Amino acid sequence: MKKSKDNCTAMIVGKKATIDGSTIIARDEDGYGGINEKLFVVHEAKDYDEDYVSKYNGLKLHLKGHGCKWTATPTADASEGRWDEQGINEYNVAMSATETEATNARCLGHDPLVKNGVDEDSMVYLVLPFVKSAREGVERLGKLIEKYGTGESNGIAFSDHNEVWYFETGAGHQWVAQRIPEDSYAICPNIMVIQDIDFDDHENFMYASTIRDFVEKNRLNPSTDGKWSFRDIFGTKAEADSYYNTPRTWYGQKLFNPSVEQNPLSQEMPFIRKPEKKIGVEDVEYFLSSHYNGTEYDPMGSFASGDDKKQKMFRSIALDRNQSSCILQIRNDVPKEIAGIQWINFGFYAYSPYVPFYTNIDDTPLNYQKASHMVTPESSAYWLYKSLQVLVEPRYHQFIYQVDNFRDECQSYAVSRVSATDEKAREMSGKEQTKYLTAANAETAAHITTETKKLISDLTRQALNTSKFQFERGDNL
Repeated sequence: MKKSKDNCTAMIVGKKATIDGSTIIARDEDGYGGINEKLFVVHEAKDYDEDYVSKYNGLKLHLKGHGCKWTATPTADASEGRWDEQGINEYNVAMSATETEATNARCLGHDPLVKNGVDEDSMVYLVLPFVKSAREGVERLGKLIEKYGTGESNGIAFSDHNEVWYFETGAGHQWVAQRIPEDSYAICPNIMVIQDIDFDDHENFMYASTIRDFVEKNRLNPSTDGKWSFRDIFGTKAEADSYYNTPRTWYGQKLFNPSVEQNPLSQEMPFIRKPEKKIGVEDVEYFLSSHYNGTEYDPMGSFASGDDKKQKMFRSIALDRNQSSCILQIRNDVPKEIAGIQWINFGFYAYSPYVPFYTNIDDTPLNYQKASHMVTPESSAYWLYKSLQVLVEPRYHQFIYQVDNFRDECQSYAVSRVSATDEKAREMSGKEQTKYLTAANAETAAHITTETKKLISDLTRQALNTSKFQFERGDNL
């Protein structure tokens, strides 16, 4: 089987923990290499009656039923599968799939991964069009995993206007899901994070019908005090996890709970925390595009007392494998028809802006629908922001303050656009409203695209004028 994209970082936030009362699930989609062309598309509602076959792993099943409208950020090259990744449907249900994880060898020995199971490439397509709540999303995916199995260990996030859930698969057919408390948030790197399961609390936990018998029969629970921790039973605690994964949890919790002292190498940090202040979209953006900013572990070398060894010690969130970052926001202070916003960042997240897209739309901006193997920044949003990465990276310290100002200006513009669009959209309904939101998205994207091109032009001129490869008369004297 081909390799999945196992380098992602996720953050999920309950509605009473956000500054505006919205629910948020967000994830960086990274890859094995520096290139994985991405798109932003919308799929219209339709009746499904098809024999689905995954191009990635050969999964076969019959898909039948009415599916609603939904957005996605798929891979442009569909030859290796769909990889729809993240989106919001017309019922304002958001889904992000997946955060690649790992199951320990002991559990896999008793329930091996399934070669042609339900994997990351298929999950969103098989679930998001058919559910009307986050809870329904968990239930549908759980049934698919139990019936067809999975070939990967993954974390999947679901949300609606009220609830936020995190779903984890362990071994071939086992899974659990936990509802995040409304006043809390969670950080999810590439390891299992869900801890103690209360099998009697059906409001906040769901799980595979076989999982308790599976663990008991095979004597898999290492607890000495009767606790049932999914992380401890199914997860890994490899030395590499302390350098690749847990520092991301440490940094996220450092941002939102600065009074808590923790060791970035610790594998015992809690899954869920209550933040010390309300969390806004900008805070989530900062975390998802961060690189241990302000610490001695910043690989960009911006911390005065940092040394080379420490700066390269941990896997950064922002890195060259960044491809597409989405913040899926379902708001509670506006009519449901305009509640869903998908904030999208293509490229290297520390350099590119997040662009807000309403999801009650008929189409997406043209440059978000194109990304061929040819590098075409003029017509492709993906390649535009990837080109910005190529330009900034070798001159990071020369350009970063200008880039940061550009990102701040784009965010301020985005906020103003959402506010103005909300006001006008409230006066409309039905097809007129959908048409207006589609046009508003195009206008927002066009403005930020133009500003990005201006930045690239300016930085290119600066780079050319400061090239080290120059020679003047007399330089050899």
